[in-house]
Amino acid sequence: MRQFTAVVNPTAGSSSGTAALLPVARLLREAGAEIDTQYSRSLEHARELARRAGEAGRAVLAVGGDGMAGCVGGALSGTGTEFGLVPAGRGNDFARALGMPSDPGELAGVLLRGPARPIDTIEVSSAVHDGISVLGSVYAGVDAVANRHANTSRLLRGAASYYAGGLRAVTAWRPASYRITVDGVLHERRGYTVVAANSGFYGFNRRIAPGARVDDGSLDVVVIHDAPKRLFFAMMNELKTGAHVRRPQVEILSGREIRIEAERPLPYGADGEVDAALPVTVRVQPGALRVLCPEPVPEFSSRR
Repeated sequence: MRQFTAVVNPTAGSSSGTAALLPVARLLREAGAEIDTQYSRSLEHARELARRAGEAGRAVLAVGGDGMAGCVGGALSGTGTEFGLVPAGRGNDFARALGMPSDPGELAGVLLRGPARPIDTIEVSSAVHDGISVLGSVYAGVDAVANRHANTSRLLRGAASYYAGGLRAVTAWRPASYRITVDGVLHERRGYTVVAANSGFYGFNRRIAPGARVDDGSLDVVVIHDAPKRLFFAMMNELKTGAHVRRPQVEILSGREIRIEAERPLPYGADGEVDAALPVTVRVQPGALRVLCPEPVPEFSSRR
């Protein structure tokens, strides 16, 4: 029987972390599993708690949103520790990519009996971050600006904060010139954003990279070129289904190591939380994390 440590972000989703964990924890205990709860004071503290629990041989649960998932899962990357999710944030995009159920009974069943399957993680290196790991995606440009607006919004929550943040960011956006180096090959592009995606979802259920798979040893690089803003808003709506990839303004590259630079200071983000400035280098880390998830998972490659 698995022994769990739940690392909780008390502020995720308007303080819903504890509320989401309670029914799941009760069901785990009723099934005979041991679970203890640790509350984090910061992302760095959450990483410390996760590593400590993993070293003790416990499965570690990230309770919160995508930032908490990326933080805890990234801290466990390469350690062999079993990692699980209790979604309790605004976006929950990585949990969505893994097909994690929202019903407490179903979720407890996955955590108790689900296989620990290897997935890829992303190593992020920049002037601010020296080799941290995240799970879903790293994005630079207008979407990083939008995410910053969403995270600092005090009036709006959930999807509304993402849409309002996106509107504010795009309205004030000036096209940027990017230098994107993919496995040593330079691509110079001008446009809105560059996303290095391990998972297909980001920004509250937007399917930015429909072809991305979390276990294929590669990252999909989505580049949205310069276009009239009215067209960009249309593409934002198409992100719900992934239809934007059929537009000529959208380019998809693929590689294992990607460096993103720009001609002016621009922010980048990762998993909804990391907030820093370009340039940034990201590298895929194949099979680096053992995650408890249901079967089958749409975002696993067909070869597994």
